[in-house]
Amino acid sequence: MIYFLLPAYNEESGMDELLVRISAVKFPDENAHIVVVDDGSTDSTPGILNRWTEKIGLTVLTHKPNQGLGRAMRTGLAHLADTVNESDAVIAMDSDNTHDPLLAPRMRKKQLENGFDVVIASRYAVDENEPGREVGLAWHRKILSRGASIILSTSFNVIGAKDYTCGFRLYSGSILKKATKIYGDDLVTEKNFVCMAEILVKLNRIGAKISEVPLTLRYDLKGGASKLRVLKTILRYFNLIWRYKILGELNKYPAG
Repeated sequence: MIYFLLPAYNEESGMDELLVRISAVKFPDENAHIVVVDDGSTDSTPGILNRWTEKIGLTVLTHKPNQGLGRAMRTGLAHLADTVNESDAVIAMDSDNTHDPLLAPRMRKKQLENGFDVVIASRYAVDENEPGREVGLAWHRKILSRGASIILSTSFNVIGAKDYTCGFRLYSGSILKKATKIYGDDLVTEKNFVCMAEILVKLNRIGAKISEVPLTLRYDLKGGASKLRVLKTILRYFNLIWRYKILGELNKYPAG
């Protein structure tokens, strides 16, 4: 079974289209189910999701009020850790149509054929057919994402990962269960976009085997305004490095 995990906050402009696109994705010999964490949306997102629950396999988890991307990811991953079998996979995506769900079967195939625990859809990955790239992303966002990945790579050196910040990832059921057993609710403590780097660093510490496939990030298709706060995010990245690399806070958990 494949589970799509979608954290969502005020995504009325693109949610219908995204659910149509995910519903069209086919996996060989596997079914898919969608889990949306509605993180306190104040627009028509809840109504859209309610309509879709009558059409497809869809579970909606609700926060009130909005708690941030990190809390949405924590809620979704905790729910799925109790739901999945070890042979299942969770594919986390943004809900703004910047990620193409048609890439998901390729991620699953790579995971199964090579025994990976995490497969990242990466803007910086290159294979013999195509490179990852970004379309429609403002220059300051490109600098932030690339710079963050370089700094995080220098600090943590997660083997197999170039893109530390993209939220489009496949997690095996087995690594999710293992991580939840070791970290519990501490698997995700960051409240904003920095949670993606936090999750990756923590999975790497417990022995996750990680790889990437190239992603074309379509920011030109994004529905709604960006929720990223640049200065706050930069400061949280440095705080993450300080806590986990300098202070060694991760040492209190078993290395797996």
